Amino acid sequence: MSLPKTLAEDVARNLVMVARLLDEDPEQAYAYSRIALRLASRVAAVREAAGFAAYATQKYAEALAEFRASRRMTGSVELWPVMADCERGLGRPERAMAMAGEPEVQKLDKAGQVEMRLVAAGARRDMGQIDAAIVTLQSSELASSAVHPWTPRLRYAYADALLAAGREDEAREWFGKALEADKDGSTDASDRLAELDGVEFVDALGDDDEDSTPASVAAPAVADDRDEEDDENDEDDADDADDEDGPVKA
Repeated sequence: MSLPKTLAEDVARNLVMVARLLDEDPEQAYAYSRIALRLASRVAAVREAAGFAAYATQKYAEALAEFRASRRMTGSVELWPVMADCERGLGRPERAMAMAGEPEVQKLDKAGQVEMRLVAAGARRDMGQIDAAIVTLQSSELASSAVHPWTPRLRYAYADALLAAGREDEAREWFGKALEADKDGSTDASDRLAELDGVEFVDALGDDDEDSTPASVAAPAVADDRDEEDDENDEDDADDADDEDGPVKA
């Protein structure tokens, strides 16, 4: 609303394309976000969209800069968990852990606090502290039988951490609980369960030959994996030059 009508429409079209392509074609979504950013860099929604597009393409330093800019403009703490996850992506899990202890976390809604817990557990795993990661995920939200949008991911992360600690029976139980809550298929809990149980899938559309070779079950990627960026930009370099506001206090 702060932009002239024609410019506002151009920016809006690019933001729509970012939203449409973010999951299926992150690189293309990123390209649209850069156009919107050139057109309206002082609009918070544009900076946020650019941040998520950069995050989806693992450009973590750039994503962090955009999220910080959006936060300066709005004063909102909503992006705090994803900012901490960017620190993980940059190979700085200790900074993510520090952010998990900041007062901003208490200002998050329940979904945001669960997301922050997931990020903190991931940071613990990054540092090789698997038992601490398991403890971090143990919470009233995990123990609750109520199902919320974040429930499948929380249970899945807990199961995955248990498996990494060699606690296979418990991991199987929690992958099962994640699957029960995952009505939209947001996790690959069913594949993980099948893998643990040694289940192999046969291509039902193939030949009827009894000697048909069953399809192999691929091991899914662990959600906590991060490709470290080679970019060695310091935290200060992440702050945008065209923002006149001072840097956000970490």
